[in-house]
Amino acid sequence: MFNQSIKVSNKVIDSKSPVFIIAEIGVNHNGEVELAKKMVDEAYEANVDAVKFQSFYPEELLVESASKAPYQLNTTDVNESQFEMLKKLMLTKEEMQELKLYVEQKGLIFLSTPFDEKSLYELNEMDIPAFKISSTDTTNLLFLKKAAKLGKPILLSTGMCTKEEVAEALKVINATGNLDVILFHCTSNYPTPIDEVNMRAITSLSKEFQVLMGYSDHTEGVGISPYTIPLGVKVIEKHFTLDKRMEGPDHLASLNKEELIKLVEAIRFVESSLGDSEKKPTNSEETTKKNMQKKLVLCKEVRQNDILTEDILTAKRSDIGIPANKVFNFLGKKVKSKLSKNHILTEDDVYES
Repeated sequence: MFNQSIKVSNKVIDSKSPVFIIAEIGVNHNGEVELAKKMVDEAYEANVDAVKFQSFYPEELLVESASKAPYQLNTTDVNESQFEMLKKLMLTKEEMQELKLYVEQKGLIFLSTPFDEKSLYELNEMDIPAFKISSTDTTNLLFLKKAAKLGKPILLSTGMCTKEEVAEALKVINATGNLDVILFHCTSNYPTPIDEVNMRAITSLSKEFQVLMGYSDHTEGVGISPYTIPLGVKVIEKHFTLDKRMEGPDHLASLNKEELIKLVEAIRFVESSLGDSEKKPTNSEETTKKNMQKKLVLCKEVRQNDILTEDILTAKRSDIGIPANKVFNFLGKKVKSKLSKNHILTEDDVYES
């Protein structure tokens, strides 16, 4: 069992709450605190709920011979190793603390993904309100166990994972007593081709594991995110940059400020259309219903004591009269007096035969 209402800082995330929007700064600050602050300013202007960074120490995260991912080779210097690239992009604990203070002064929520145990415990010391776990660590069960035991909500990405691997990860988290989990559908390709999004996986994951769902969107532009909301997604995360032309692995697949603003607007637009799931006339439809839904009318002249049959009754638009869906209540009844064709039937026109 998992909680269906999770608090992240001052925001409650549940089935009825607004979508929680995370602007993923990640490493798009290029290792520069002042650039990161400028990104926070622009994310604030876009009305997101949180900004998220990535915390790591290259020597803790990977071996020096580790290759770059294909998308990283396409967006960075091919002669530079992944280790060298990350060394340039990392921020220290002190720099993260400075950014956390800056973010919170803006009224936003500070989040960061820990990519190694040292970063995990440093973020915990900083009293981060939740841990976002990358898809690269969803199968890292010992790391998940240690993160879950810290007692904070877990936002768990599922890119590259099978359903069985997701189940295994949730079992490890659950075993610690930590029930505050939001599962993120994700495709770990930057940018994600539309035919690899697999939005239906959101529904199947939600049904299988009975957890709150998020979506980590790597499609281009505003992308797929708003379309996931009717499927039950309650958290949306999207990469954000100041300039897609900047050097770095993630800029090209990120939103610029104008696109981030459009994304937030699109999410709120779709959200406002969802309603409460009950099928009933809206306030504006009540007047339209009165004028446009049809009423019972005679399609021929009848005499006193004639019995109403299907060939006598029809339905036409009218402001007054008996709704057409009441027709079976009147078939077989007798009319009290002679009535002309196109007469709008009333309760007083008939009696039981």
